Amino acid sequence: MTHDEAAAVAPGWRIWRSDAGRWWATRIRPFTAAAGAARTVDGDDLAELCRAIAEQERLAALAQRP
Repeated sequence: MTHDEAAAVAPGWRIWRSDAGRWWATRIRPFTAAAGAARTVDGDDLAELCRAIAEQERLAALAQRP
């Protein structure tokens, strides 16, 4: 997965690679406090980063359910 592909599957997240080679993403808009989701996540590679992003979005969606 390329950086552009990761950005396409994670709209609303800013993705970058650190000098140490880890991939990071920060959600452009913060989650609500009740969501319990992390706004910034990281991964060893883009696939792991995308899984971390998906998990945070899942947690936020669960918090919004009645």
